[in-house]
Order: sequence, then structure tokens, then C-alpha cells
Amino acid sequence: MYEPIRSKSVHAMGEPTPPPRRPRQEELDIQLAGHLAALLTVTDELRALAPDPSLDRAAQRLTEGVTRLRDGSRPARSATAPAQERPDADRVASLHRRAHTLAGRALVVAASRADTGAAILSAERMDAHAAALDGAGSALSGAAH
Repeated sequence: MYEPIRSKSVHAMGEPTPPPRRPRQEELDIQLAGHLAALLTVTDELRALAPDPSLDRAAQRLTEGVTRLRDGSRPARSATAPAQERPDADRVASLHRRAHTLAGRALVVAASRADTGAAILSAERMDAHAAALDGAGSALSGAAH
């Protein structure tokens, strides 16, 4: 039938080399920049659906935070579409929940790397999105009566 393989595969010949490792601080920087960039994307989407000067300021601060963590490389941003007359309340609430979650993740990483500025920004965004959700819930329950 078949003859047994007598030599090792060419793929198994060399010593296995471990993947290059980054220092913990660098890993945390990458994670934090990623969370803040994702939060910025959701913030931009909220700005497009329901423009608000506080969201504009938040987007600016998030951009500055990501740029700082990426050594001056600015995050990619989508163009803000014109606001709708009546934005979909469910979509806006969903975006606020997503933003709250992302801000919470950013807060955890910011605390791990002892980045006070990013931690404060993340906590402020969590509070703002929680307040927006509470306000939306109050408006919805008030409209039902």
C-alpha cells in the first residue's frame, strides 16, 4: 500500500518561534484606542441622527484621545449625514446603549493603564449615554399615558 513517511515534514523542521510580544502598556494603548475609536464611530452616527452640541464636543474629545494614543494618527471618520426630521427612537436608543457599553470598556482599560484623562472622558460618556437612555425611557413612558 503506502510507504510510511521516514522524514519529518519540512514544516516541522525548524525550532518553533514564539510570536513577537508587545509590552503590556502597548497592548493596553491599542485596546483603549480601539474602544475610543469605536465609541467615536457610534457618536458620529448619533450626531447624524440627532444633532446635539454635546455630541459634537464629545466627538472632538474622543478624536483627540484616539490621536494621542495612536501617536498623532487621527482616526478615520465618516461624514455626518444630514439629520432626519424624526429620527427612529429605537435606533437612537440602541446607539446610546452601544455607546454606553463601549465607554464602559474604555473605562476599564483606561483604569488598567492609569490614564486619568481617558478614564474621565469614558466615565463622562457613560453618564451622558445613561442619561440619554433614561430620558428616552421617560419620554416613551410619558407618551404612553
